Amino acid sequence: MTQPDPCPFCEIVAGRAPATIVSDWPEAMAIVPLGPVVPGHTLVIPKAHVADFTTNAETSAAVMHRAAELAAGIGQPMNLITSRGREATQSVFHLHLHLVPRAENDGLALPWYSGRARKAYIR
Repeated sequence: MTQPDPCPFCEIVAGRAPATIVSDWPEAMAIVPLGPVVPGHTLVIPKAHVADFTTNAETSAAVMHRAAELAAGIGQPMNLITSRGREATQSVFHLHLHLVPRAENDGLALPWYSGRARKAYIR
């Protein structure tokens, strides 16, 4: 039986993988993702391995609290995005919140934008 690949975020938390750390708290850390979609794009991750936001409500709340503090300090419009499951675009199965600063005409589409024309729902 093969050993699954180690969790990349657990490796960062343990100091075995490099990362640009933005903030570090007892229960969480904020890092720059490998491919930031805009300047200032940041991930907030728990130090404990939690697969997604439904796995442990207390950990999810603590990470959300830290993300909110960080976002408030930045003080500009932004999206906060997290996913659960491959079909929902989760690619690393360790809870992580994306803080994505936004600016008018930044050209960044939200993950659920399909590019299809929307139907008008008029009654």
